[in-house]
Amino acid sequence: MTTATRLPESGRLRTGDVAQVGLEGLRGRPLRAVLSALGITIGVAAMVGLVGISTVSKAGLIAQIRALGSNLLTASPGHSLTGQTSTFPDTAEGMVTRIPGVTDVSAIGLIDDATVRRTDRIDPARTNGIAVQAARPNLLVTLKGTVRSGTFLSDATAQYPTVVLGSVTADRLGIDTAGAHVYIAGRWFLVIGVLDPVPLAPEIDRSALIGWSFAGLLGFSGRPSTLYERSTEKTVDSVYDVLAYTINPQHPEEVDVSRPTRELEAEAAAEGTFNALFIGLGAVALLAGGVGIANVMVISVLERRQEIGLRRALGATRHQIRMQFLVESVTLSTLGGAAGVVAGLAASTAYALFMGWPLALPAQTVAAGVGAAVVIGALAGLYPARRAARLTPTEALATT
Repeated sequence: MTTATRLPESGRLRTGDVAQVGLEGLRGRPLRAVLSALGITIGVAAMVGLVGISTVSKAGLIAQIRALGSNLLTASPGHSLTGQTSTFPDTAEGMVTRIPGVTDVSAIGLIDDATVRRTDRIDPARTNGIAVQAARPNLLVTLKGTVRSGTFLSDATAQYPTVVLGSVTADRLGIDTAGAHVYIAGRWFLVIGVLDPVPLAPEIDRSALIGWSFAGLLGFSGRPSTLYERSTEKTVDSVYDVLAYTINPQHPEEVDVSRPTRELEAEAAAEGTFNALFIGLGAVALLAGGVGIANVMVISVLERRQEIGLRRALGATRHQIRMQFLVESVTLSTLGGAAGVVAGLAASTAYALFMGWPLALPAQTVAAGVGAAVVIGALAGLYPARRAARLTPTEALATT
């Protein structure tokens, strides 16, 4: 008894064969494939790059906060029940040093009606937003600030007409290094130092700091307008609770106490809210790229009608024709998405290296970008694929 040999069905193709046939269209038209995927590339690159840069900025800010320490508290006079600005008692600084856990206390005091000018020829009314403040010699140590040029006030220099400029003040006065002179309250002062930005006390950046003892000659009352306190990490919360009562026991409600690092942390958290906007911008570009791919695939179906008719005549099923064009469309978008991810990550990495910040890559955004590219490619190729599959051999082979 002989066994009949079973011939394979002409329309049966393995999954790998279908994928290979689908990729033939890309290999035959490489320039069109690149231009079609470019829209997806731009969309994913915008999404990953913008979110990546935002993530790097947030990580850099948090690292900066940790370096400065979260144990700094700031106290300033509030307002009384009548709306008038309060003042600190003369004993405020001494009393704060007695709080358990406090390690450093310093202060600045605003000198009313004093202005700083580059020369005595400038109108006194032009203040440029610069405040003249009396400062304790240990202020920079308490704030963990640094000097860009020169030196900070000391017990010796604080007794003479010397001044230290904040970073913003120096820029507005056009002074880069120590050694220049500025005109303050009818006197010439020697600039002995220029500070770097002080993140935890931005008011210092916009100030001209003179010695506490010499400030008395300019009408300074001797009472601090802002008090800075550092404590141990374990006691910062307990110090926060009693600081206002310690500074002004009779009217603690007239003392405003803040924790600068919380404000910076809130700023870092706020940057994350822009990620939704960045993702939205990338999604718009992705949508435009998907429309471009759909357009190219429709044209491809029209151009390859004879190929479709020939394959249908040789036994290819509608499903195989449909899968051929879906594979081509998804491959286009996937390649574009992969290129966009690489471009976005490269931009984020370059930004992190340039700023000297930790490299924090948005893994979820990367996955979402690639996933969105694949989905958009499938949707973009769905209509052209169905259109190609509906063609009968006679319709496809007919000449127009």
